[in-house]
Amino acid sequence: MVESMSATSEVNPAEKAGWQVPSYQVCLWNGRKHGYCVVIPVINEGARIQNLLDRMQTVGIDQQADIIIVDGGSTDGSLELQRLRDKGVAGLLLKTAPGKLSAQLRCAYAFALEQGYHGIVTIDGNDKDDPDAIPQFLKALSEGVDFVQASRYLAGGVAENTPASRDLAIRLIHAPMLSLFSGFKWTDTTQGFRAYSRKMLLDPRVAPFRDVFSTYELLAYLSYRAPKLGFQCVELPTVRRYPKGEVPTKISAVRGNLAVLGVLFKACFGGYNA
Repeated sequence: MVESMSATSEVNPAEKAGWQVPSYQVCLWNGRKHGYCVVIPVINEGARIQNLLDRMQTVGIDQQADIIIVDGGSTDGSLELQRLRDKGVAGLLLKTAPGKLSAQLRCAYAFALEQGYHGIVTIDGNDKDDPDAIPQFLKALSEGVDFVQASRYLAGGVAENTPASRDLAIRLIHAPMLSLFSGFKWTDTTQGFRAYSRKMLLDPRVAPFRDVFSTYELLAYLSYRAPKLGFQCVELPTVRRYPKGEVPTKISAVRGNLAVLGVLFKACFGGYNA
């Protein structure tokens, strides 16, 4: 288990100068208790987010890190506050501005840095990732790693029911391109199960708090930018299971996947660099 660390000072005004953070409401906040937090972006995940929180509670994640959910505007009743408290959730943020995943993450990351966390683990709220790996992510952060990426393709990882088109796109296009242009050998680059150090997120050369990051741009950009700037990056083997039948995803089959590829090319050619 990773022990809690003493509080880091809040972000100073010079570091926050120029931050562009979407507006959001703090619907629940029990205060900072650990040195690290786990951010879960959600929107209308229904039973999936409840299943994920059950699994996290079973392995005691809330005893190692503070769990913060960032909601993109759910209307399905899955985020009832007392239920979240019972599951060990420390905070619920509600994004009230336009934007999708990257906008949600900017809200949560800005909040987490302002609270003094040393690092942030992010796991999707759709219950495809196994939270058993979170302690290993926390351990890597505590040992000085700046960017931890989950990989279903490393030895020890599991890729179950991954749609064939997505599997081929990751293996043949997305991961190879980011590996080539970033200088780091990535194997799994599209999923959001990852972790970042405070140092990396606050580096002005990284500058993640910009309005250009609204949909899926932030994920590809950081996979490209962090290795280029010399930050310590690792991949860890994880389990990613898609349910049989309908795939729980916010990316549409044609337009969404084309947009992801457009983001990939722009990131690799420095289009998002600060």
